Amino acid sequence: MPIYEYFCPHCRTKFELLRPISRAAEDGTCPACRQSAPRVMSVFASFSRGADGSVTPVGGGCASCTTHACSCCSLN
Repeated sequence: MPIYEYFCPHCRTKFELLRPISRAAEDGTCPACRQSAPRVMSVFASFSRGADGSVTPVGGGCASCTTHACSCCSLN
């Protein structure tokens, strides 16, 4: 089962739930205030190690974004 992230607009709590894929579209219940909370896009990081041992970030941002920093993207 995948882990999905949720954000509660009522109390601004971010939380995760382990759910079956068949329930992916359902809102989650906030553990702090028990209100309905929508699922949000998960953000993760990926790194690559070069031949010289240096570590650099890979990818970042969406295909339409030039900043590669989702918090700065106009699509948010």
